[in-house]
Amino acid sequence: MIFPHSLRAALAVTLLASGVSLAMAQSDPHTIIFGVAPGPYGDMVKQAIKPELVKKGYKVEVREFSDYVQPNLALSNGSIDANLFQHSLYLEKFSADKGLKLTRLLTVPTASMGFYSHKITSLDQLKKGDVVTLSNDATNLARGLRFLQSLGLITIKADIDPTKASEKDIQDNPRGLVFRPLEAAQLPRTLDSATASLVNGNFAIAAGLKLSSAIKLETLDENLKNVIAVRTDDVDKPFVKDIKAAVESPAYAAVIDDPASMFSQFQRPDWMKAKTPTPAQ
Repeated sequence: MIFPHSLRAALAVTLLASGVSLAMAQSDPHTIIFGVAPGPYGDMVKQAIKPELVKKGYKVEVREFSDYVQPNLALSNGSIDANLFQHSLYLEKFSADKGLKLTRLLTVPTASMGFYSHKITSLDQLKKGDVVTLSNDATNLARGLRFLQSLGLITIKADIDPTKASEKDIQDNPRGLVFRPLEAAQLPRTLDSATASLVNGNFAIAAGLKLSSAIKLETLDENLKNVIAVRTDDVDKPFVKDIKAAVESPAYAAVIDDPASMFSQFQRPDWMKAKTPTPAQ
């Protein structure tokens, strides 16, 4: 079909405009949405990760969830692109239980679980019948019990996998303490009624508690340090590689290591320790 000159010109302009629009759409920065729980990890994304991604042309948003369930469901269904709120043990169990294809990208500096109290100042003041609250999700319940065992307050049965222990697996409780599992986000509120609470670091900070105010802080195994998680199918995508590069950058380390930053008290992952230069003798 032969088009009149004016029509051919109009078509050319239209096609050119379409091409420009397509090129502009393809060059628009990708928006990366991070899911977090209440606490410091949203600030970690904003202060230490986002600036490096913005330099590469990304837009970065942080979406806060109120519990430990929705961030993984949102990641799986594509509502967010990555999340930062959980340790690898929780990620693995949750993914297996729900049939989700989620993968740990890398581990980040993490705020420890703490033994907090508004009523006592040392473990020696604990007495029979005192109530200690702790997280009720399976992985953090077991984690809390291991923490209590490390403090000498309980003994877990020898034939039980300590990563799967529940309050039913306590062998010895010499002080006669009462353990009350509750949703992790609610634990700081129990400090006005319970004798003590084992509060995850993110919820402690969100509630205005200082890590330094804990009677005791746990020493974190590597699998209890928080991770950035992504969809398994996205692991090799450029935006995921750019997230990893941002976290491994000197700029990220500078924010984390700043003595004035809340992150300076967080326990470092092994890969960051390995990158720290040994002081000259």
